[in-house]
Amino acid sequence: MSNLSAGAEHASSKHQKLTRMKFLRRILFMIIGSALVSIGLEIFLVPNNIIDGGIVGISIIMAHLTLLPIGLYLVLLNLPFLLLGYKQIGKTFALSTLFSVILMSIGTTLLHPVNPLTIDPLLAAVFGGIILGIGVGLVIRSGGSLDGTEIVAILISKQSPFSVGEIVMFFNLFILGSAGFVFGLDHAMYSLIAYYIAFKMIDITIEGLDQSKSVWIISDEFDKIGEAIADRLGRGVTYLMGEGAFTGDDKKVIFSVITRLEEAKLKSIVDELDPKAFLAIGNIHDVKGGRFKKKDIH
Repeated sequence: MSNLSAGAEHASSKHQKLTRMKFLRRILFMIIGSALVSIGLEIFLVPNNIIDGGIVGISIIMAHLTLLPIGLYLVLLNLPFLLLGYKQIGKTFALSTLFSVILMSIGTTLLHPVNPLTIDPLLAAVFGGIILGIGVGLVIRSGGSLDGTEIVAILISKQSPFSVGEIVMFFNLFILGSAGFVFGLDHAMYSLIAYYIAFKMIDITIEGLDQSKSVWIISDEFDKIGEAIADRLGRGVTYLMGEGAFTGDDKKVIFSVITRLEEAKLKSIVDELDPKAFLAIGNIHDVKGGRFKKKDIH
């Protein structure tokens, strides 16, 4: 066998191994995420009559009214949306979601006999929301979902002026409002607390504490600031040509991408080298390539 063939075979084997490891890692995080959601529901929220949004919230209400297991409703109510998602969004997403929903259903069934850790509704809302949000975030980062209403929202958004987030919010406000009629207004308000905390934890879990941020700096000391960002933060810097609208002077604009944890350090660098510099920082949903390195579980 030639060296070229051997090299190609080695590269192919390495690629297959990496693909297999990535797949197993996704499965692992789906399992962990589904387990955390089950814990958040059965150990904190459900025993205290606190609901979440979406299909999970509807399942909690239906289980309370019919005395049937919540896991049964989690599967049955999600199935129509999964079939819709299979046809409209993709096989991988639909199967990943089905896998996660089944795991969540099994987890809630196994944990149902376990006594709750607290009967204080506020503590249950806070800690249940945290655990639930982390679990949902892990599943979403792994390419799946735990709620069929998200699939409906994606499809509706394509035919309407509303975003996916706005549609999901409308569904959830209706579902959380229904909790007031079933469990009472107090529990509906606790449900809102749990939903808000879970929503924030989903964001943190998906984006991570090292959420990417874009940085734009306009300064006469662009060379010093650029070198400091490269040397002290280890981030790549790009110089863009700009022109002042009022003065007509040529300006060099510094562009870079940092993480949330590096934001304070960058501000101190700019203040130190040019307190009068123009600085704009914005959130980035995703970043890939170049010298920027960001940990991900995909």
